[in-house]
Amino acid sequence: MSLTERVRQIEGLNSPSSARPAAGRLGVEELRQDIRSWTSLEAIAAIMVDNPQRARNELRSSCRHALAEPKWDALSGAEKRALVEELIDVMFGMGPVESLVDDESVTEIMVNGSRSIFFERDGKLVKSDLTFDSDEQVRVLIDRIIGPLGRRIDESSPMVNARLPQGHRVHAAIPPIALDGPCLTIRAFTRRVMPLEEMRDAGSFDGSVMRFLGWLVRARRNVVVSGGTGSGKTTMLNALSLLVSPDERVITIEDSAELKFDEVNHVVRLEARPQNAEGTGEVTIRELVINALRMRPDRIIVGECRSGEALDMLQAMNTGHDGSLTTLHANSPEDVVDRMITMVRYAVNLPVDAIEAQIGNAFHYIVQVSRGGDGSRFLQAIAEVVYDRRNRVVSIERVFERESFSDAGAWRRVPALAEEIRSHPSAFPIPVEELDVWEGEVFGR
Repeated sequence: MSLTERVRQIEGLNSPSSARPAAGRLGVEELRQDIRSWTSLEAIAAIMVDNPQRARNELRSSCRHALAEPKWDALSGAEKRALVEELIDVMFGMGPVESLVDDESVTEIMVNGSRSIFFERDGKLVKSDLTFDSDEQVRVLIDRIIGPLGRRIDESSPMVNARLPQGHRVHAAIPPIALDGPCLTIRAFTRRVMPLEEMRDAGSFDGSVMRFLGWLVRARRNVVVSGGTGSGKTTMLNALSLLVSPDERVITIEDSAELKFDEVNHVVRLEARPQNAEGTGEVTIRELVINALRMRPDRIIVGECRSGEALDMLQAMNTGHDGSLTTLHANSPEDVVDRMITMVRYAVNLPVDAIEAQIGNAFHYIVQVSRGGDGSRFLQAIAEVVYDRRNRVVSIERVFERESFSDAGAWRRVPALAEEIRSHPSAFPIPVEELDVWEGEVFGR
């Protein structure tokens, strides 16, 4: 300790008004700042992935060094130990939102700065009574999440996407682009797959729709699940994937791994990778789709098409990989074609009629899901993709429609798949007798 530091310490101890109030202001954030001179918090976060106990020991050791400084002398041994344990909870847990992350009924958590936390339950936003102590504590949590992934967030790169070990999707934004403090959004995905039967019982659709969805998978139709944000596209895709035969080799391609399969399925899961801190190492969904074609897939499931990978998805569906599934943001089945054309043109400048030809030959059905104003999720429409070869134009024809969750919905006509099954019964694993019963229930035949 230098002479100047000793004089300041003595002056502080002799001043009755300075010692205890200063100690009262010391807390977790000050300790976190102090230990940065002894260790790298990002390195501890990386160690935590493979060896949590070693990471805790490293953090405790750094805390002991930091707490040996004179500024912490006013705290008792018990107070210092409590402070260390609190920092460990912040560093190795989810802080104030830990309970929300563990709650399976919560589907989204939104941290808008340190004092405002909202969460979504049953499709409705709820303001939480929980708060962070400071914006710095939110930054600690963000660093803890992205540190093990080799990602970073700072003023030069103020946004980041990541995924928690349990599969939850995370987005973070910090100042200067986040004006009210660091923002953290966690999309929580259920730890189990909701089968079609459970969705039917919840009122998302009736038994006739459930049976037809099963036929689409069994008959190896290429299906697009479309809808808005939070409408249940991934939930529907997961439910459909449960019907894939264990004898088939499935390649899944996702931006963030969300799809779940039974252990009996033959599944290879691929996940895109963003750039690292040095700006290298990126692996796009488009690259994964191209490589998946060389992995002998029976079906390809793309978690979501957002850009140029739409072209490769179309080509995969047009080259013998029937029964492929994907999701797409679209407000209606009719919007799917326009969205696909736009995304394909991100990759290559093809004429519109050529792209429509690809779409018409690739997609068979569009399943539109929606979320009502009360948070209810339901299947809004099933539409056929019809291609007019003479005019080289794609049209969308709805075979089932439902206006709202309270509406029962109705079938407009017999789907083309039903006619195909009846015309070529040996080509489909669906008995004609099963079709007869379904048509009798739906159309009164």
